[in-house]
Amino acid sequence: MRRLTQARFFVPALLLAALLLAAVAAQYLRLFERGWFLVQEWRHAAEWREQSIWLPDYVATLQAQPIDGLDADVSALTYDPDRRSLFTVTNKKSEIIELSLDGRVLRRVPIVGFGDPEAIEYISPGIYVVTDEREQRLFRVHLSEDTAFVDAADSEQLSLGIGRNGNKGFEGLAYDAANQRLFAAKERDPVQIFEIHGFPHSNPDKPFAVHVVDDPERDAGLFVRDLSSLQYDERSGHLLALSDESRLVLELNVDGKPISMLSLVGGRHDLKKGVPQAEGVAMDDDGNLYVVSEPNLFYVFKKKAGE
Repeated sequence: MRRLTQARFFVPALLLAALLLAAVAAQYLRLFERGWFLVQEWRHAAEWREQSIWLPDYVATLQAQPIDGLDADVSALTYDPDRRSLFTVTNKKSEIIELSLDGRVLRRVPIVGFGDPEAIEYISPGIYVVTDEREQRLFRVHLSEDTAFVDAADSEQLSLGIGRNGNKGFEGLAYDAANQRLFAAKERDPVQIFEIHGFPHSNPDKPFAVHVVDDPERDAGLFVRDLSSLQYDERSGHLLALSDESRLVLELNVDGKPISMLSLVGGRHDLKKGVPQAEGVAMDDDGNLYVVSEPNLFYVFKKKAGE
């Protein structure tokens, strides 16, 4: 009888504990916000599709292709419209890697003095910004056809040191050329996106002045656990934010509100398997999306025909 009485209390208590754990896990993974967003995305699809990138229309056309000849971990990705190629960086054996649009290595340029390079962003012909994650330092670097190596000591530098937290610094960069804004993503604890005006210094006739803008309200609405990479779309004025741990790409409108999502989970968007550790996203002039995943996997996403 005593065992029966204990069981009557034990089973409900166990169920309650399980429910509490599930609720905590759901909150940690931001599942409630993500679920509500999916409802909003469905409700406003007809309206939002016409004025956005609209990620639900994308499917994987090339997936999990190893980048031949590259065994180091790739981090970040940017598209160079002049060369019609992609650039990424590696941090263990620090190099800038140029890739073709089908994921072949075109060039490798060693870099020295950068510590922990985590992102690279195209600014203008031959000019890029590279970030050192741990030091939260930005470097303006120049690459020409005959560049043999890049030395941090020869680069224009900007150290921000905003909310420094070990190896959880700047993971992603994006550049708005029309408004000369550089976006920098802080990985986590908390996730943040900063707008940096005045770097890189583009006009030597004007004084060097940097202005950094944050948007706590926008950042609080990002239902992701981390940020790995950014991409700015000049046509729509929208920003793409890649999250490795949440396995998705978010499209943010000009007001910083999420309006569409690309899931990187297997079975979605024609992916046979989930993207294991997405670290970089870039978009070309035709709107095609490119994703790199550690250690050296390459993906292409394109809009479905007729969309």
